[in-house]
Amino acid sequence: MDIFEEIAKLRKEGRKAALATIIDVQGSVPSYETSKILIRDDGSIVGTVGGGCVEAEVWAVAQDVMREEKPRRLHFNLNQHPEYDEGLVCGGSLDVFVEPILATPTLYLFGGGHVSLYLSKIASLAGFDTVIADDRQAFANRQRFPEALETYAGPWEEIFPKLRPNEFSYLVIATRGHQADLACLRWALQTPARYIGMIGSRRKLVEFWKVLEKEGGIAASGLERLHSPVGLDIGALTPQEIAVSVVAEMIAVRRGVAPPVSSLAYTPKARPAAG
Repeated sequence: MDIFEEIAKLRKEGRKAALATIIDVQGSVPSYETSKILIRDDGSIVGTVGGGCVEAEVWAVAQDVMREEKPRRLHFNLNQHPEYDEGLVCGGSLDVFVEPILATPTLYLFGGGHVSLYLSKIASLAGFDTVIADDRQAFANRQRFPEALETYAGPWEEIFPKLRPNEFSYLVIATRGHQADLACLRWALQTPARYIGMIGSRRKLVEFWKVLEKEGGIAASGLERLHSPVGLDIGALTPQEIAVSVVAEMIAVRRGVAPPVSSLAYTPKARPAAG
């Protein structure tokens, strides 16, 4: 199996992996420079960096690399640690670079209005694929969003089954009305998306919670995932500024430096004051 073909397949499926490559060899080691092993998120592997204790340690570190989404460089000295060669006559050292393999983050924009126009462009520049959905053909098409990976237009109940968000997905709800926003939010909270944001006031958020709470089916903790009002507080006023604040918040979530969203959310026992 070709490692690079497998990487492309995993990224398309929205799965994590880690790629370990021997980048430096000194002396005699049970492998060679540039040899690789791909560790999938289910623990299975493709390739090898020599087997034995070296490979076992690389596999263990790969789990951290996938979880933290940050690379590591490992050094193995077979002279000082002969157990690494599993009985082979080796007396050298090697360095292994372990890097995360991640799917391209995808922004799903629900609503193709003015804010979404700039959100799609700025998110694309920041390295996100974008997917646009709207119940109006005129607001979700290639002409309006030339940078988008995909566009969907039609009734929301027909669009939702076509979308496949995963843990690398970012969802922003900015439709033309409260009813559509609520429908999108209800669906979004049932997905594994890493980020869910909704444009609107705190009052709107409270009203939506009351409806969802009455309907049941969505745990109170579900709304703790929601970023609303959406975006970092930078005093944004224009559609362009709002787009910058939202993408900045998405980047903060992606890089693991965003403040806990639970500080913005609420539960039945502690709702924010409307307004």
